Amino acid sequence: MRGMSLDAFHPIVRTWFERRFGAPTDAQALGWPAIASGRHTLIAAPTGSGKTLAAFLTSLDMLVKQALGDDGGEVGLPDETQVVYVSPLKALANDVQRNLLAPLEEIRALAEEMGQPLPEIRVAVRTGDTPQKERTLHARRPPHVFITTPESLFILLTSERGRHALRTTRTLILDELHAVAPNKRGSHLALSVERLCHLAEGPVTRIGLSATQKPIEEMARFLTGGHPHPHPLPSRERGSVGCAIVDTGHRRAMDVAIELPRDFELGPIATHEQWAQTLDQVVELSEQHRTTLVFVNTRRLVERVAHLLSDRLGEENVAAHHGSLSRETRYDTEQRLKEGRVRVCVASASLELGIDIGDID
Repeated sequence: MRGMSLDAFHPIVRTWFERRFGAPTDAQALGWPAIASGRHTLIAAPTGSGKTLAAFLTSLDMLVKQALGDDGGEVGLPDETQVVYVSPLKALANDVQRNLLAPLEEIRALAEEMGQPLPEIRVAVRTGDTPQKERTLHARRPPHVFITTPESLFILLTSERGRHALRTTRTLILDELHAVAPNKRGSHLALSVERLCHLAEGPVTRIGLSATQKPIEEMARFLTGGHPHPHPLPSRERGSVGCAIVDTGHRRAMDVAIELPRDFELGPIATHEQWAQTLDQVVELSEQHRTTLVFVNTRRLVERVAHLLSDRLGEENVAAHHGSLSRETRYDTEQRLKEGRVRVCVASASLELGIDIGDID
């Protein structure tokens, strides 16, 4: 598949991208042609390859052209949702919103500079943490780009207002496919995707983002549900997956080891001496790395271990994360993790079940 030139984008979008990034990555240059043609597309690429923007830029370009009347229609954007982005990671959904709002603000400023004022392109997040006030606002005035999680998408599809808002969807972006495809959460998401596409008034282009998997064709089948392309493929690209595949990824080298207590055997009850020795081992391991996650199985244990590690490493270097903490406290911990301001995070399943915590070594 040949790469796509930036010339296909609106001059405002093209100028913004060239000023901000210079040249596209392989994932972007190879992914844009398939997406622009309306074909289902799977992009498999490593972190930092720009695959999220590869999925979004064509949609943003479409919205800019609509807003300015350059798509052959009327000038202005209707109050309807056209792009739905689904991530299994709640914090990644929040990140994507922030990472979209900044480019949209820059594109709007550039449009003013180029003498083509741009109407507002609205982006909104809907997760279990979204306040009721915001949910009501979304129902009254749907965002053009809706960012959500698999579970919240399911809830939207069960409500009359949600179905009404989603019926105008044109593009569906499914992120972190490799994290959900092999499990029940993926099966549940696949059903929601079929419901959404059946509900939509027109064809929905599915864009999948994934780490490299083998065989990648299985991930493509999961994305498409076995459906053919909305637009025909050249004969040389036809196949049972019904999807254009852009694979520029590689598998990261991993160092996996098992650490056991050094001077005692594990048993049902731990003495104070055994607790101390185990925590000392955790501290020793954490000092060899930039950021360390410590998983425990109860919220009470999160608080206890975090407190004991704070005595050894300092309170500023240790954070706790579990479901009983407030949304603001959890969010602050996630941000400190991503920014490298926390040495150790002690967590329960609140992190294990799908929070993007950045690069943990």
